[in-house]
Amino acid sequence: MKSMSKLLSVLLMAHCAVVFAKGNADTIFYGGPIVTVNAKNEEVQALAVQNGKIVAVGTKDAVIKEWQAGTTKVIDLKGQTLMPGFVEPHVHIIVTSVFEGLGLNLSNFTLPYDTKETLIQKMKAALKDVPAGGWLFGFGVDPSRTTPFMAELTADDLDKVSKDVPVFIVNQSGHIGYVNHKALELAGVTNKSPNPPGGGVYVKDAKGNLTGKLIEPPSYLAFMAKMPAPTEAQLLGAIQGTMKKIASTGVTTASEMSVGGNFGVDKEVAIYKGIFAKNASPIRIRGYLFSESIPTGKTSIKPNEGDDQLRFIGIKYISDGSTQGLTAALNKPYSYPENSKWSGELDFKDADIYASAKAFFDQGWQISTHANGDKAIDQTLATYSKLLANNTKPQDRRLRIEHFTVNNESQVKKAVKLGVVPSFTIGHVDYWGAAFNNHIIGAERAKRIDPAGDFKRAGGKFTLHSDTPVSPVGPLNYISEEVTRLWQLPPQKALGPDQAVSVDDAIRAVTIDAAYQVFADNIVGSLEVGKQADLVILEKNPRQTPPADIRNIKVKGTWIDGKPVNLN
Repeated sequence: MKSMSKLLSVLLMAHCAVVFAKGNADTIFYGGPIVTVNAKNEEVQALAVQNGKIVAVGTKDAVIKEWQAGTTKVIDLKGQTLMPGFVEPHVHIIVTSVFEGLGLNLSNFTLPYDTKETLIQKMKAALKDVPAGGWLFGFGVDPSRTTPFMAELTADDLDKVSKDVPVFIVNQSGHIGYVNHKALELAGVTNKSPNPPGGGVYVKDAKGNLTGKLIEPPSYLAFMAKMPAPTEAQLLGAIQGTMKKIASTGVTTASEMSVGGNFGVDKEVAIYKGIFAKNASPIRIRGYLFSESIPTGKTSIKPNEGDDQLRFIGIKYISDGSTQGLTAALNKPYSYPENSKWSGELDFKDADIYASAKAFFDQGWQISTHANGDKAIDQTLATYSKLLANNTKPQDRRLRIEHFTVNNESQVKKAVKLGVVPSFTIGHVDYWGAAFNNHIIGAERAKRIDPAGDFKRAGGKFTLHSDTPVSPVGPLNYISEEVTRLWQLPPQKALGPDQAVSVDDAIRAVTIDAAYQVFADNIVGSLEVGKQADLVILEKNPRQTPPADIRNIKVKGTWIDGKPVNLN
């Protein structure tokens, strides 16, 4: 038996020697800065790839001498920059595909802002594409980016679009919806209908009449149940289109944060498995199951099920709403409207979210909690403290808080102590910074949103994300915004400049630290020997570009496992 074991070891070593034999690289890159994002933050002259893995980084002469063969493809970067493929730690691929790929996309991230009238006209124009018996379904209305400020749609407004075609529009935040009276009728929602469980609200006016506004996704379900479902071909086409769009920004790994939130966990897991079985995904996926779609403690799959391409690693909770939608749970009231007493509400009671999270935590799942407001962050940190009470190495669990928007310094320190890694929607500073500062929460609270500076000073990690479809995917934009913290609306100002970080720290937040957050730092996130050759080629080196201009750098190519991604 021992001799057989020894023989197997020898054969295995010989096999490895062949696989990673020097002088036989598949591809060598040189001729431009190669930003490794390794522990020393080194830039090198050349990088070699073999069988999908990085086998050498170093000087051009050494790498070419040791690794070039007659069949090696040698790529001259011609001054362009090679970096690790970006890691997008928080997206909603299926939601984005449904909202933007299959519905009417009303999102507007440019200036000038829309008005109620322009939005209504866009919806009217789209009616011609609605088939008989269909719904006008759209996404991207944002009262905080509408003129006048906080001009919200009502059922009466949407009746101006159509009184015969049901209309259902989701707010840019994803946490608020708007319907016309025809949609209310078909969904069977009346003035006497109770609010759905899970934080959903059918908003009523002072007289008890439905306004057409819906709060939180559970309130959408009655309407979605009556809408014609997309065909499998339509849905798969939209998903693959969204994946390619994400890959075009240089992202090579992304985290789907709401598996099961649209069509149920089993169906959405099957969708992803089917896509990867056909090698039809241009990016790696890490999946988080949506807590409201599964019974407590029970899932059809096991934690960490999958492989390096597709792996399911976490459970995602939503503890409150949207800050720009005035539904995040705050410790003190919103500043808008003036003299407001409204501070938002938590979606769960403390005991309920702890009991649910503990059941999954004990199984080995990573726990991720959406918490925009400081009251929700307090609840989440209290829950995490209890989960980690008997854990001697809390950092091993890498618990996540999504957004961490309205916060205080003590919360940052507590999060770092617990090994919590927050992920910031840095677009809050960019697209909504002026609204937060001037109206929604006031200057004192606004200057602390997305507190990357405090996390860096406290010795913690943080990441940056889009939360698509809430804001557009674009890691270079995140880097630029995290360093400058300039809001978009003129006159531009830096929102809380002491929460800015360096370009190198922002780069880490979309590469190695994001890979760490999703338990993939052993295979991606930096350009080091032994890691997968997930790469992005950039027009310029972001480390040598003025921070405000980093967002304008063009992505020239995305590579996974040492092969260029086909985005056609």
